[in-house]
Amino acid sequence: MTSRQRSSESAVPATADTNSLAPRRRTVVRAAAATAMLAGPLAAAPPARAATAQAPAFLHGVASGDPLPDGILLWTRVTPVPEAIPGSGLGPDTEVGWTVARDKAFTDVVARGSTLATAASDHTVKADVRGLRPATDYWFRFSAGTADSPVARTRTAPAADAAVTNLRFGVVSCSNWEAGHFSAYRHLAARSDLDAWLHLGDYLYEYAAGEYGTRGGAVRPHTPAHEIVTLADYRARHGQYKTDPDLQALHHRAPAIAIWDDHEIANDTWSGGAENHTEGAEGTWAARQAAAKQAYFEWMPVRPAIAGTTYRRLRFGKLADLSLLDLRSFRSQQVSLGDGEVDDPDRTLTGRAQLDWLKAGLTASDTTWRLVGTSVMISPFSVGSLPASLLKPLAKLLGLPQEGLALNTDQWDGYTDDRRELLAHLRANAIRNTVFLTGDIHMAWANDVPVNAGTYPLSASAATEFVVTSVTSDNLDDIVKVPEGTVTALAAPLIRAANRHVHWVDTDRHGYGVLDVTAERAQMDYYVLSSRTEADATSAWARSYRTRSGTQKAERAYDPV
Repeated sequence: MTSRQRSSESAVPATADTNSLAPRRRTVVRAAAATAMLAGPLAAAPPARAATAQAPAFLHGVASGDPLPDGILLWTRVTPVPEAIPGSGLGPDTEVGWTVARDKAFTDVVARGSTLATAASDHTVKADVRGLRPATDYWFRFSAGTADSPVARTRTAPAADAAVTNLRFGVVSCSNWEAGHFSAYRHLAARSDLDAWLHLGDYLYEYAAGEYGTRGGAVRPHTPAHEIVTLADYRARHGQYKTDPDLQALHHRAPAIAIWDDHEIANDTWSGGAENHTEGAEGTWAARQAAAKQAYFEWMPVRPAIAGTTYRRLRFGKLADLSLLDLRSFRSQQVSLGDGEVDDPDRTLTGRAQLDWLKAGLTASDTTWRLVGTSVMISPFSVGSLPASLLKPLAKLLGLPQEGLALNTDQWDGYTDDRRELLAHLRANAIRNTVFLTGDIHMAWANDVPVNAGTYPLSASAATEFVVTSVTSDNLDDIVKVPEGTVTALAAPLIRAANRHVHWVDTDRHGYGVLDVTAERAQMDYYVLSSRTEADATSAWARSYRTRSGTQKAERAYDPV
C-alpha cells in the first residue's frame, strides 16, 4: 500500500461496462472457489536465458491488466524446454499454477488455480481472477514444476460507487526497441503511487532490423531480423520486447491498460491495409492483420472487448471512467495531403459503431471525469510559418508529404467529420471534464480541443488533451540530427502562434507522463529522460499542465503533484 490516501471500498464488488469488457469466450475465476482460468493462443521471442531440460522457466516476466473492482487479468509465458522459443510451436504441455495473496510473502493467499500451457498457445496463459476486494493491492506469481515466476504487485479498481479521493496513472507511448533502452518504464516502476499505467499505442514496432533505429543507427537489433509478417514473427517480436528488464519491472509493479496503434500491426494501418504492407509479397492484409491481433491478445494483459478490437471502458469509482479507443480496425484509408476528402462524411476514423458507443458512454457517464485514451491526436494542428528546414523533417515525423498543406491525415485531422460530430456532441449535451490522453507523434503537448480552431479562442473549447512523448522513438531533433532542445526552441513558438489552442509543445525529448486526478482537477506531469541510448538514463520533471473541473481548458501548473 502507498502512504497516500486511497479510495473507499464497497462490500459489494461493482461490475464494469459489460458490453466493452466481456470477451467472446472467457472462463471467469472466482477467488472463493479458487478454480481455474483461461488461456488463449499466445507466444513470445528468443528468451534472455535458456530453460533447463529439468525445469521450466519464466523468461518473459509476468503482468497484470484491465483492473476491475472485483478482479484483475494475470498473464505470463512459460518456457518448458530450451527449444520452446516464442513462435516455435515446440515444447511439451506444461501445468502452470497461479497464486494471489494480500501480502508479498504470500502468507495470506486469497486465490489460486492452474491451467495447461500448450504448444498450440505457445505456452502463454491468462488468468481472469475474480472475487477480489476493490481498491486493494495484491501480489501474484505463477509456478511450473519446480520453477516460480517473479512476484508482482497489482491493484484492483475502486468500487463503482466509491468516493475516490484521487487516481494516479503512468502514461507512455511509442517504445521502439532498436532506438534505445526503456528507461521510462524503469522510472515509472520505481514509483509506489501508481494505480495503473496506460500504454497508448506502439508498444512494439514491426520494422526489420536496422530500418528504424535512432539517428540512422540501432542501439539493439530487432528479432527476428526481417520485418514481422506472420503469426510466428509477431509472437517472436512480442517475446523480445517482454525480455526488456525495465518493461518487466513496470509490469511487475502495477496493472497495465493498453490500446494498440499502427505499429503493433504495420505503419499507418487502416481497415483494409497499411503503408508498410505490400499485398502479395507479404501475404494478404487480412492474414497479416489477423496474425498481429492474435499475437497482441496472446501477449498483452488485455481483455478483448468487441472481438478483435481494443475499445472498451473501465471505471474508477465516482471519480473517473476511461474509454479506450481502437483507431485502426475501422478507419477509412488515409487520404493525400490537401485532399478535400478529409471532410467527407462517408469517411471514418472510429467506425460508426465505436463512435456511437463513445458518445453514448460520455453521455451516460456519472463520474466527475471522462478520460479517453486515443492513439492519435484529436486537436487540430497547423504547421503555420515554419521554415523549410523544419517543415520537411516535421512532415516526415508526422507522416506528411514534404510539400503542401499543414495537415496530418493519419490523425483526427484526416477525419474531420468524426471529430466535428464528437465535439458537437460534447457541447450539445453539456458534457464537461472530458480529457483526451494521447500518444503517437513522439512529442509532448498540452492542448485545448476547440470546437472551431479557426476562430479559437473566441469559439468554445469542448475538452482538453494531454499528449505524451515517445519512450524511445525518434523526436524531431533526432530526425534533423541536431542537439536536443534546438528544434523546440525554434519551432514551439511558431507552432503555438499558428495553433492558439496549444499551450505547450516539446518536439525534442523522450519520456513519460504521470496523470493525477482529483475532483478539482486532472493534472499531467511530464517527465523527460537524460538519454534514450543509455541504459542508466536519469529522469527529471519537465512541465505540468492541468485542467480544472468545469473549465474545458488547460493551464500551466508550476509543480508536479
